[in-house]
Amino acid sequence: MRIAILAETRPGETRVAATPDSVKALIKAGAQVSVETGAGAHADFPDSAYEAAGATLAARKAALKDADALFAVRRPDDSVISALKPGAVLVGLLEPHGASDFAAVCAKAGVNALAMEYTPRITRAQSMDALSSQSNLAGYRAVVEASALYGRAFPMMMTAAGTIAAARVFVMGVGVAGLQAIATARRLGAIVTATDVRPAAKEQVASLGAKFVAVEDEEFKAAETAGGYAREMSETYKAKQAELVASHILKQDVIITTALIPGRPAPRLLTKAMVDTMKPSSVIIDIAAANGGNCELTRSGEVIVHNGVKIAGYGDLPARLPADSSSLLARNLVHLYPLLRAEDGALAPHWDDDIIKGMALTRDGEVVHPALKGDGS
Repeated sequence: MRIAILAETRPGETRVAATPDSVKALIKAGAQVSVETGAGAHADFPDSAYEAAGATLAARKAALKDADALFAVRRPDDSVISALKPGAVLVGLLEPHGASDFAAVCAKAGVNALAMEYTPRITRAQSMDALSSQSNLAGYRAVVEASALYGRAFPMMMTAAGTIAAARVFVMGVGVAGLQAIATARRLGAIVTATDVRPAAKEQVASLGAKFVAVEDEEFKAAETAGGYAREMSETYKAKQAELVASHILKQDVIITTALIPGRPAPRLLTKAMVDTMKPSSVIIDIAAANGGNCELTRSGEVIVHNGVKIAGYGDLPARLPADSSSLLARNLVHLYPLLRAEDGALAPHWDDDIIKGMALTRDGEVVHPALKGDGS
């Protein structure tokens, strides 16, 4: 199988879908890998390292020529899709929710598109779960960015000149990113609290040494889907939770919001009225900014100041750690590779496998994912 790796063209995207180490692993497994010149430059992976790993360096057009598969970080543009041969496989973070137009382009070109966002949440697929690998680093980086914007120390410090109080960090949404944010803030010495609508999160938060804050009523006890995501809560619950949060954030120095529901706008957790009560010099890092933001005042891609409160709408946190983010994503793709090939190494996606079934947006010229068929909702 011939695999192509291109330089990402999305503004601000610094990651790459293969590293020299992953290239070695793919070649060892029988693949041929063609890497576009300069593809890994932003992640500090030089062309020479790819060559040493056994990859062929090529210009963009040559890398795509006769490629059986394209491994990508983000959704490529239509010109790339049209350059792939019919039957080729495209794998990456394809932003599939509501992407009926993109799926139609892939189907028309005969490209079989597999979205890593739809990797099933089953034990066998954990090593291929790119959302988790990237969210983990996003949670870490959110705390690093918060500490830089906060302008004060996180841990309590006792000095001859006086004592510096520990920062208070409140994490809203305790998925993969939230858990890493809690762990990182704790390692930096902050006093950490966290909230989530999923009951399982309470024990996870406590295991990291943080305090759990939530309205724990009957609706809360049934607020987790079979896939491990948070359910959309009723307006009544949201009002009760908002009241509790409003009283809690008065004393917080840093708030990190991470709440996302697949295929829907990010739930609103912080209103302008809540932000108005926060202390000047406080910081909000909104990891959900690209999906509309958990904070009413968030502007995606910007840092704004509202009454002295800094609100950061970073939508590129994994891209701010390009070497590690690329390495984890590349490993996810290496683990997926056996499900794309036959025993003789030829391209042969395992269409009957639950993992490939779950990821498939298009197959053999047809849009096949249920979320994209019909109205594309």
